[in-house]
Amino acid sequence: MSHDASTREELTSWINRTYPELKPPGRDGITALLNDPGRALIAVDFDGTLAPIVPDPEQARALPAAVDALRELTPRIATMAVVTGRPALTAVEYGYLDQVPGIVVLGQYGRQRWHDGQLEAPPPPEGLAVARERMPAVLAAATAADGTWVEDKGDALAVHTRRAEDPQAALEQIREPLMQLAAESGLRAEPGRFVIELRPDGSDKGIALTALAAERQRSALMFCGDDLGDRPAFAAIRRLREDGLPGIAVCSGSSEVVDLASEADLVVDGPAGVARLLGGIASAIR
Repeated sequence: MSHDASTREELTSWINRTYPELKPPGRDGITALLNDPGRALIAVDFDGTLAPIVPDPEQARALPAAVDALRELTPRIATMAVVTGRPALTAVEYGYLDQVPGIVVLGQYGRQRWHDGQLEAPPPPEGLAVARERMPAVLAAATAADGTWVEDKGDALAVHTRRAEDPQAALEQIREPLMQLAAESGLRAEPGRFVIELRPDGSDKGIALTALAAERQRSALMFCGDDLGDRPAFAAIRRLREDGLPGIAVCSGSSEVVDLASEADLVVDGPAGVARLLGGIASAIR
């Protein structure tokens, strides 16, 4: 349902007051979203977007304010989704997303889908077992720094260096060996915030977001992310805008990934800023 002219004017005024730095294409996107929320799609990343980045990924949890915003916003729009590199069930657990009726969770960059308690997931690719077996020898041969460790995500292997004395230097030390291991295993090596992830090729957040948007009629699209793995989703926003679908790309800003901010229509202050944005949109719609 679209709003009347007076309500649209009020919503435009709210946008201008709250986010004066919003770039024009994104301003058109959020205006279209607020004008017709019943056909809108909003998707968000998990780590660094709903949940703060922490040294141990198993300790990551969505901010309570973010969960509250999702719970308030989901019934007011057509589709609310979390698109993450984590396994879908892990995101559901760490994000308390089972407390948000109707939300869609696309895990492993879209390979997995969780909705209303049901999980759809293909079997892991064969090359992953090869990479898993060879990983210890590859890291040993690269003289990986102390604090380098491997997170097994089931459908992907993430090698973290955040705990190392010099995380960036430790990441550069293992970059080429991991790129080679990925190529030899038929996997894709995706760099991120002090992490390189080996995962199946042909799946990324841009593909996942585009497929989700194609499932139904939609008035507007918004995606919030924080890391290099979110770049394909930002690119998808731009492509869909060229095809006539209003959209807005939002960066959950940090000092660790400054390049992503230049590709965004709006930069907010980390997960707390994302929670305020989602909550503000819900209130504006209400």
